[in-house]
Amino acid sequence: MLKKIGLMALSVSSLMAMHVAEVNINENDIEANVHFDLGQFNDTVDPDTTFIGLRYIHASEEHSSVKKIGDMAEAHFLMKHAVGSGLSFGMGIKALRTRLNSNDFSAIPLGFEAGYKIPGNTVLPMELGGMFYYSPEVLSMEDAQNYIEARAYFDVELIPRGKVTLGYRHIDTNYNQGDVDYNHAAYFGFKFAF
Repeated sequence: MLKKIGLMALSVSSLMAMHVAEVNINENDIEANVHFDLGQFNDTVDPDTTFIGLRYIHASEEHSSVKKIGDMAEAHFLMKHAVGSGLSFGMGIKALRTRLNSNDFSAIPLGFEAGYKIPGNTVLPMELGGMFYYSPEVLSMEDAQNYIEARAYFDVELIPRGKVTLGYRHIDTNYNQGDVDYNHAAYFGFKFAF
């Protein structure tokens, strides 16, 4: 009997594990992001705990401290764990690259992420979350001095596996020649789980 309960719990948790595709926009910027849940590919990894992904940002000069900034490409790895009723924490690492004029920027920031599913709302489930990533000089390459990223978001699940997201991101790509506010902007978008 205990084995059956364990197998049922495992099968239900694997049904909840999802890959996520996300698109965020505002009047001038676009961001595309995809996370793959490694628990769906490997039976030895718990579902909804370990993710790899890619992100691309086309940021405009309207939300930057400089003109003619380059697009940013990123690969990332995240491990997260649910620690309580609706609360989860994660630790991650990224590898990213962008360019400003003739200056190349590469960094490997480390960071933390947190999410909180607001209890009691079963009609439209809601979640608050945020993240902070930092790369000191030792993890910044080429013309990079350091990297700082902070983000906060609010999600509302309008349809099963489909969320509307509202958020704010602030990204600093600081070069050896000076500090650059790469992107600071509010955004809205969609998150799709599959």
